[in-house]
Amino acid sequence: MSTRSLDPRAPWVISTHELGRRPGSMREMDLRLPAPEDLGVDMIGVPKGADVELDIRLEAVMEGVLVTGTARAPLRGECARCLDPVTSDVEVAFQELFFYSAEDAGEDDQVLDGFLLDLEPAFRDATVLALPLSPVCRDDCQGLCAECGARLADAGPDHGHEKFDVRWAALRGLVTDNDNDQEG
Repeated sequence: MSTRSLDPRAPWVISTHELGRRPGSMREMDLRLPAPEDLGVDMIGVPKGADVELDIRLEAVMEGVLVTGTARAPLRGECARCLDPVTSDVEVAFQELFFYSAEDAGEDDQVLDGFLLDLEPAFRDATVLALPLSPVCRDDCQGLCAECGARLADAGPDHGHEKFDVRWAALRGLVTDNDNDQEG
């Protein structure tokens, strides 16, 4: 349960004052907010400060304020196969009930701070769950050569490495390709 004091000037903090505590009252909002920091997984995430477009609906219900919405944000990262840069967008849907009082809320539930609520945790949870754990630049990305690290898409179909057993390395110098030895 979240009961910290919220800063009304923080970008992700929304006032529900217009709704009052009248069940059935509703407010729709279209917002553009800066992305919070550290929003991602190892290979990809939303850049800090990037524009996040939100379409939300605030509804007063008996227990609190129900927030339903969608968010769109840009993604930046690197391909898990070839390490090239990856850019795309993510769109997520989220829904969160913000309780009027801590007595009605459970341990993991959000509680209004007066008339204020913080959308960032709901957006963060929905976004991180939607991110690919292994993003790729293209579906057919071949990745990097395990032997030399060359990008296989650039290396061509003839790319390969001679493989031999190191235990036989001392004998390699004894064998020669000499067609003259086989004549006569």
